[in-house]
This record gives sequence, structure tokens and C-alpha cells, in this order.
Amino acid sequence: MALTRNLDNTGRGSFPDIGVFLCGDQAQKRPLSNTDLPHCGRSSETILVTEPGKQKMIRRLARILLCAGCCLAAPLLVAEEPGCLDCHEADDGSSVHTVFNTAHGNLAGGGAAACTSCHGPSEAHDRRGRRNQPDVSFGPKWVSPLEQRNGACQSCHENGAQMLWAGSEHEQENLACADCHQSHQLRDPALDQSTAQAQCTDCHAQVKAQLHLPSRHPIAEGKTACTDCHNPHGSASDASLHQVTLNENCYSCHQEKRGPLLWEHEPVTEDCALCHKPHGSVHGGLLTARGPALCQQCHSAAFHPSVPYGAEGLPSAGGNQNLLGKNCLNCHSQVHGSNHPSGARLTR
Repeated sequence: MALTRNLDNTGRGSFPDIGVFLCGDQAQKRPLSNTDLPHCGRSSETILVTEPGKQKMIRRLARILLCAGCCLAAPLLVAEEPGCLDCHEADDGSSVHTVFNTAHGNLAGGGAAACTSCHGPSEAHDRRGRRNQPDVSFGPKWVSPLEQRNGACQSCHENGAQMLWAGSEHEQENLACADCHQSHQLRDPALDQSTAQAQCTDCHAQVKAQLHLPSRHPIAEGKTACTDCHNPHGSASDASLHQVTLNENCYSCHQEKRGPLLWEHEPVTEDCALCHKPHGSVHGGLLTARGPALCQQCHSAAFHPSVPYGAEGLPSAGGNQNLLGKNCLNCHSQVHGSNHPSGARLTR
């Protein structure tokens, strides 16, 4: 390619052909430094800075041209420090570039700064990217130690909902943040209610089965989410519940059961799970068993029949005990407690 040298109004030369060929429309100007051209003392020149992708080639060319023909005193082309986007191009099939559409890419200031804030300076990887892994790599080709990967996340996410991660159940199971979260995606599946359930049930298979039982919380329908009850990053209570106790967790939605009530039912104030299964049940109302079997786990037959009223009371013995059996709730309808002056037996 033929090079043409133009003179500006100061009498200095330039190579616009090189600028167009190597820099395109993205070229910018900045002062030349000895760091860019260590073999030349010219530190006050003006040079063109290329867009990512051509930097190393331009640096070599700039050194050759300037050092071989200093008498030209021409503003030459040299690049900024190499960046991650030199190799990770927008059409390389990876999700590298999508991070700039997320909070992670914007909060870090964009460009290579967004990459190095999580992956570290990665100088060896920058020099020989196919052989050397980044300082912190989340896979799939290279995977850094768990502490290193989680440490990169916790350098920012250490307060609020994540403050109790250390010692949490997921942390003790050696779970990595990247096992659930995809920081390069515009919509992180773990933070999207429509997909978060699948993230949880990938590991919690037993809970996944319970969520499809006849009586269940409407998680599969998208009306509630696992994170409505649980904090996956840990909490001060059992099972990573948001509230200190299981009952307080339930009361956050079922306020009418909180009380205090004039006549209270002891299991209700003690532990909701004594009667209910939180994820799903084959019995209505998420009950652990049907009445009267559920009630008779606590209530003896001392002052009340302990068997359901059934076919033995009929003129003929052909009745079906299961069809005719009564339920305690037929009479004791206010099983969670009552404020009625005559509700001592929870019948009203």
C-alpha cells in the first residue's frame, strides 16, 4: 500500500492512509509517551489510538517508522494497552460482550476494566490467551479454585442479602456463585422469577417432586418463588429462611394466623410444620395427614371418640367407612384459633 505524507499548518507530517487502514473511524488522539515508544525520546508528539483489535500490530509498526525516520517527526499510530476485546470479538460465539449490557459491565466503567474487576489483571492471559488462563476464571475451559471465584464476587457482594454467606448451607456444600448466577447475561436466570425455580430444583430434586403434588404452593405457576421463603445466600435461621422462625416466615403471607387470639391452638403457635408440609402434599391444605388421623396424633379418646363416625351406625353394614367417616374439621372449623367468646373448643 502506498503511504502519503500530509503537512498540517504546523509543518508536521501525518500518515492518513495508515490511520484509515489500521484505525478506521474509531481512531482517537492522545499524547505520545516513552512507554509507547521506549527507544525514542519523543514524548510530546500526537498519535492516533486504534480501536481494540489492531493494537499490537500498530505498536510494532509505529516503532519501526518513528525510529527509522525520526527526521519526519510525523504523528504516528500507536495503541492503548491491549484489552480483552482484542481476542474476544463480538461475533466469536461467546457471551463476553453481553456483560456490557448488564449492571456488572456498567458499574465497572466498561471496557477492559469491567473484565479485570472480576477476572483480575490476567497479564499472562493477555500475552498468550490460548495457553494461559485468566487470574480468576469461571470456566468452562479453565476453572479457578472455589475460594478465588467466590472471592471475586464477594469483593462487591458482601453486605445485605449476601452478608451471611460464610457458614451458610450452600457455602458448606462448596457451591460457587457461578453455579447459580450468570453475570454476563442480561437476565440472570437465578434472579428471574420465571426461571429461578429451575435453578433451585436442579439440585433440590425432592422439593421439585413435592412442588407437583395436588396441594402445593403456586411456585410452578409463577405466583410465588423459592426466594420468597428462603435466602439462598444464608440466614440466621434453619433452612436459610428469611425470618428467624418458621412461623414468622409463614406469617409474612398468612397474617390472619398470627394472633394473638382469645382461644389459641397450641400447635399453631409452636410450629406450622407440625401439621403442614411447606412444599407440597397429597392432602388438602398442605396437611401432613388427613383428619382425624392428623388430629389424633395429639388428641386422645379420653373425652371424645377417637374413631370417625362411620358405617357401623347404619341399618345395614354395607356402607363404606372411608366415604362416611367424619372429619374433626366438620365441627372444629377454627383449628388455627378463635376470637369467639364461645370458641373454647374452636368450633366457632
